[in-house]
Amino acid sequence: MERELDVATRAKLIEWLKTELLDQVSRLFKAMWDGSALRISDSLAGLIASGYILGRRLGVPYRELDHAIAEKLAKLKQEGHQLEDQYMDLSALEDHIRKR
Repeated sequence: MERELDVATRAKLIEWLKTELLDQVSRLFKAMWDGSALRISDSLAGLIASGYILGRRLGVPYRELDHAIAEKLAKLKQEGHQLEDQYMDLSALEDHIRKR
């Protein structure tokens, strides 16, 4: 019985985190519409934090998620992603993650 409650509690928490992600995306879009740099930054921070926490709740440690992001950036660069080819955004983010 206790195990079933734990599973139900975890499932409920994951569902709540999913709604947090959607809420942060909504806040980001509104902040972008208003042109508020402070609200944009706050929304992006909330979105990233919620993503990391959701990953952890799903069994992905923070360090593993950082590694997966770095691998994803490297793959996108190798594929010739437009953001890399035109702006070097992927390299800049990859460098930032590596230096943390």
